[in-house]
Amino acid sequence: MRGRSSFRFESYIAKRYLASSSGGKSFSLITWIALGGVTVGVAALIVVIGVMSGMQRELLDKILDSSPHVLVLQDGSALRMDDWGKIAARVNTIEGVVGVSPFVLSQVSVLRGGYSQPADMYGVSLSNEGPAVTKMEARIREGVHDLGPTGSNLPPVILGSRLAARMQLFRGDTITLIAFENISIDPMGIPTPSIRQYQVSGTFTTGMYDYDVKNIYVPLEVAQEQLGIMASDQVSGLSVDTQDSDLSTVIASRIEANLGSGFSAISWSTTNGALFSALKLEKLVMGLILFLIVVVAAFNIVSTLVMVVVDKTREIGILKAMGVADETILRIFLLQGIGIGILGTTLGLLLGVVTSFALNRFEIIEIPAEVYFVDRLPMALDVTDIGVIVTGSIAISLLATIVPAIRASQLRPVEAIKHD
Repeated sequence: MRGRSSFRFESYIAKRYLASSSGGKSFSLITWIALGGVTVGVAALIVVIGVMSGMQRELLDKILDSSPHVLVLQDGSALRMDDWGKIAARVNTIEGVVGVSPFVLSQVSVLRGGYSQPADMYGVSLSNEGPAVTKMEARIREGVHDLGPTGSNLPPVILGSRLAARMQLFRGDTITLIAFENISIDPMGIPTPSIRQYQVSGTFTTGMYDYDVKNIYVPLEVAQEQLGIMASDQVSGLSVDTQDSDLSTVIASRIEANLGSGFSAISWSTTNGALFSALKLEKLVMGLILFLIVVVAAFNIVSTLVMVVVDKTREIGILKAMGVADETILRIFLLQGIGIGILGTTLGLLLGVVTSFALNRFEIIEIPAEVYFVDRLPMALDVTDIGVIVTGSIAISLLATIVPAIRASQLRPVEAIKHD
């Protein structure tokens, strides 16, 4: 069993071999290069993986802010659901369901003067019966976004902030919504869409470009009336909130099984599957590419130790002639490689965490929201990701050390002492 004195001896020799040839206590240039390679590689990995994780988390938060965990739809040619109250009661009994709320969805044209913009009109229930299924619905119910009666007696509407800015709309302005689902034929035989005036009662900002430039909200009954489905009390579907968004796909399957044929339950992960699959693939590819930096740093460790072996061949021969075992020489060089790996990984970890904190705290990098859905560079450091990066870096450093260490331990004392 090795004693503490043996370890101290091995550590002392390992430090001496990594020091500069001038005899100082600082590392040699080649050691600094190897150390810097590991540091930069680990820091770059942590920052990039943090950005990709942050992008996923930011997008998920913004999507679920306005979108329910599960959508329940009735199959058919039109987006309509009959007897939605009975269906909602059945869905409420399913394990994992927290709340159910009806909604009406229709594509409309927002008209002001001679300018129009396409938008998605959502009719939301203002009833306080049962919990709100999204944060947006909760804010509407609480009055943060006002859909109450207006002074002009026109029905209220709230718009995304980017849509309002594009059309120069402010609170109290009057707009016209043109819905093309409830088309009537006038006496001249000309199709006429449903047209109704609304008063802007406020705006909202989600941070998602697509939502802020397209979504508008009106009371459920008003949307039903404009679409001509008030008398039959039809809705477009049901929004469902679940206990855990990660289990939404499982709960959607339970809902479909309970309701039977004729109904579909779609989770948020299905409707946004392509987007999050692309983000996961991008995160994996970027991680693999940047991990090559650590591999390159490992080759620097190999070259560092090979040069140490060549430079210290005579000293190694003297040590072995004095009775130092091959295993001790092996451990000396393993300690050198592991030392570079651990120190470089630690410095890289600190640099990566500090850089990530600075990017997240001060929002140094701004990105175009219309391209990337979000307007800033989000950061999210996951303990599992950091653990994998740190473990992988140290493991590669250890593997890079093995060959030079074995070569040093197999030197013959006599030949090593005669080495020039």
